[in-house]
Amino acid sequence: MSRYLVVAVVGMLLLIVVPSSNAHCDSLGGPVILDAHLALKSGDLTPTLKWIKRDDEPELRSVFAKVVALRDKGPDVHEIAQQYFFETLVRLHRANEGAPYTGLKSEAVAHDPVIARADTALASGNSKDLVHATMTHVQRELLAKYERAALAKKKADTSVEAGREYVRAYVDFMHYVEKLQAKVGAESLSPANVHEHD
Repeated sequence: MSRYLVVAVVGMLLLIVVPSSNAHCDSLGGPVILDAHLALKSGDLTPTLKWIKRDDEPELRSVFAKVVALRDKGPDVHEIAQQYFFETLVRLHRANEGAPYTGLKSEAVAHDPVIARADTALASGNSKDLVHATMTHVQRELLAKYERAALAKKKADTSVEAGREYVRAYVDFMHYVEKLQAKVGAESLSPANVHEHD
């Protein structure tokens, strides 16, 4: 894996403040609910099954059958039943990820720029924009934290407060680097591996 792709992948993970599974799959505009709409429109549950475990299929099939049966009971009844189907699907999906279900989020969450860029990359089959934007962000953040720490280090011994400012900048910089290392592994960021892919 090239160092640029490593940086892009790590940057993507660091860019997303709220975990994507929480911010995206819980959203009314996210891929799970989009597939749920397809299932309701076609009357075929298949598009949603990929989001859940095989063991959870009976529960989802039962809810889906009830929702379909209530289609002719008026728009209000159907809307409530549809919401129940959405909530069940997302709850089962979240459980599959080992995450709690915290309710459905607004469609706006699905339009987070980072998530939208990732979805666009997958839809188009081209990751160039995603990689470029992510690398730019990581490089900007890493350099800013480095420069802040380097500048503070020069003044660290001039006073106790200057020393404390250096420690704050140092800790912030090191924690960021540790996040990068934790995501890609120590080997990926070692000097040997970085130069190997130049």
